[in-house]
Amino acid sequence: MLARNILRHSGPCPRGAIHRAFSTQADTSSSSAPSVTSSKPILRPNIATAVILNRSPILTRTPTPFETAFYSYQARIRRALSNPFPHEFYFKQGSLLQTRFTIEERKREKIAFGPSFVPPEDVDPEKAAADKAAVEQLAQQEGEGEELAPRIHPSDISNDIKSLDRQGQRNLYLLLLANEGGKDVWRFPQGPVEKTELLHQAAQRDLYSEAGDHMDAWIVGRNPIGVYKPVGPAPEVQNCVFFYKAHIMAGQAQVDGEKVKDFAWLTKEEIEPRVDKEYWSVVKDILSDF
Repeated sequence: MLARNILRHSGPCPRGAIHRAFSTQADTSSSSAPSVTSSKPILRPNIATAVILNRSPILTRTPTPFETAFYSYQARIRRALSNPFPHEFYFKQGSLLQTRFTIEERKREKIAFGPSFVPPEDVDPEKAAADKAAVEQLAQQEGEGEELAPRIHPSDISNDIKSLDRQGQRNLYLLLLANEGGKDVWRFPQGPVEKTELLHQAAQRDLYSEAGDHMDAWIVGRNPIGVYKPVGPAPEVQNCVFFYKAHIMAGQAQVDGEKVKDFAWLTKEEIEPRVDKEYWSVVKDILSDF
C-alpha cells in the first residue's frame, strides 16, 4: 500500500531516464563480472583394465599339527560316547562282510585310542591269516586299495612355473613378462579401454589378446576390485588401471613372444620379488595367502 502511494504522488517518469537507468545497471553488472578464460585444456585420463587370473586350489590343504591333534581328539570323544554299532543286525554271523567289518573296526580303534586299548584277538592264527587274505581279495575285487596319486606333482619337483598342476594346495595367478617403455616388466594381463566399451568387457578382451584365446576364463563380476595409478611419461595426464578378478576353467595361456615374452603361474610369495614395489603395494591385499 505504501509503495502504491509513493508511485501515485511521485508523478510521471520519463522513458529515457528509465532506459538510461537499466542500461547503466546492465553495464555495471557486465563490467563487475569476472572474465572466465581457459588457462589449460582439460586432459582426459588414460584408463586401462587388468585381469588377476586365478587358478583355485585343486587339492585340500594338509592339516597342521594342531588341526590333526584336534580332529583326533574329537574322533576319540565321538567314538567313546557313541553307541556300539549293531553289526549282528547288519551282517550275517560268520560271513566275509562281518569279518571285514571286524578287522576294519579294530584298526579304527587302534588309531583312535592306541594299540594298547584294543584287546588281543582270541582267534586261531591260521584262521586269522585266512580271513585277512579273503578280505584283501574282496577289496581287490571291489576296486579298493588302489594307490592314490601323490600330492606333489612332477612340476613341483622340476619347478615348472608354467604348469597349472603345480602347487595344488595354493592359489596360482597368471603373470606376464611384457615389454613396456623399452624394458621388460612382470605384470598382470592388461590393456586400454576402447571407446564405448565397458570396463569388464575390456578386461575380457585384453586378457585374450595378451594371454591367448586357448583357455576358458570367467570374469567374476562387473565391478573392479582395485585400482592402480602409475605415473606415465606425461605427469599431467592421469593413468588409471582397474583390476578385475577372473578364474581359469580350462586351457592354458599362450603368448605371442613379441609384446608379451613369457608367462608364469605363481603364488603370492613368488609374485612379490618379480613386480615393482609400488605395483606390489596395490595388488598384495587382493591376492590370497593360501
